[in-house]
Amino acid sequence: MSDRSCLSIVLAAGLGTRMRSSMPKVMHEIGNLPLVGHVLKALSASGVKETAVVVGPDMPELEKTVANLSEGAQCFTQVDRLGTAHAALAAREVLEEEHDDVLILFGDTPLITTDMISEVLGALAAGADLVVVGFETANPFGYGRLLMKGEQLLAIREEKDASDEEREVTFCNSGIMGFAGSKVLALLDQIGNDTANGEYYLTDAVELANASGLKVVAVNAPEEDLQGINTRAQLSDCEAVFQQRKRLEAMARGVTLQDPASVYFSHDTRIAQDVVVEPNVVFGPGVRIETGSRIRAFSHLEGAVVGAESQIGPYARLRPGTNLEGNNRVGNFVEMKNAAVEKGAKVNHLSYVGDASVGARTNIGAGTITCNYDGFNKHKTEIGSDCFVGSNSTLVAPVTLGDGAFIAAGSTITKAVSENALAVGRSRQSELEGRANVLRSRFKAQKQSK
Repeated sequence: MSDRSCLSIVLAAGLGTRMRSSMPKVMHEIGNLPLVGHVLKALSASGVKETAVVVGPDMPELEKTVANLSEGAQCFTQVDRLGTAHAALAAREVLEEEHDDVLILFGDTPLITTDMISEVLGALAAGADLVVVGFETANPFGYGRLLMKGEQLLAIREEKDASDEEREVTFCNSGIMGFAGSKVLALLDQIGNDTANGEYYLTDAVELANASGLKVVAVNAPEEDLQGINTRAQLSDCEAVFQQRKRLEAMARGVTLQDPASVYFSHDTRIAQDVVVEPNVVFGPGVRIETGSRIRAFSHLEGAVVGAESQIGPYARLRPGTNLEGNNRVGNFVEMKNAAVEKGAKVNHLSYVGDASVGARTNIGAGTITCNYDGFNKHKTEIGSDCFVGSNSTLVAPVTLGDGAFIAAGSTITKAVSENALAVGRSRQSELEGRANVLRSRFKAQKQSK
């Protein structure tokens, strides 16, 4: 971005009525990020530093989300929902400040790109007073048509007001606009509400700008990038586009996806080259996979770091706080949470490791459980390096195993185990001669008596 100053206004006051939801529309998620978060992310990546988000009344969760997602964003409330121009003017306080450029966007268009934003800003820098983002579509029904004369955009004609000739136009309005900062307030203040429902529409700014002799242009962006969301079906459509983009990006960076359509990414998934991802893997938020690792089928990862040359799954679950240093093995039906695992350690089968540290080269046997919760508080298990924990062991936290400790299979460990010590925490086996036949006879009689 150039050194021109830019204010973006994101309209996000929609209630989500058509989504049959009690949650504000822009709080619904794609790739585990709220719709408005995608817009804020694109603006930040484009170098836009000042953003105003227009919310509806009584939307504290949305305001909190905006604050968490964008450090420089301010929220302004549109008390009465009286149209897009009225919504933009809810941010009058910042509109009155001096900006070279002002962008007005929508919080429910999560697929917008930095290329589109850059094109609008480029047109403003080149001397346009008003820039409208349009798209070509094979089915323009229902969209406002962009009526051009050479490079000048003359008007936006809504479907109901268009002539038969104008309805043949396939260049349509996305609703996204860019204004010269010196012209924006004057244009917005001129917009009236002489409409059937008494609302103030941003689209009127085009004809007002033309009447004032200003330069009004349109830029053409891909229709796919400009999809807005009003229904659950449209949310699903956009999720599909987002996921396909992430899959293609991953493969272009050198990641092997054996069955791309079955792998699901979050907005912040980071996967290094030469990682192999098998079918039916889901990446939740906050996952990083280092080079040479393999994520086997039907695994679910969230908030986890997988170090280089590791193998995860199949059917593994890594929960937030899991950090594998590298060359680790986490096998089938293993769940890990808040676990720091050093290089070369293995947890291969049917185990739960939570609130724990596992030292280098340690082997955790099948069916091992770190008992980290006492019903009130979480406690930590510390397992040293080069330990062996036998199958079906229970480690009752807080507990520490010293380096090289050996835990006999089937043990319940409640006290610290010294370095290189063998710990056996189970009842002594006993044998009663012939007792098996006695029990069989008793059980058979009980069954026959029922």
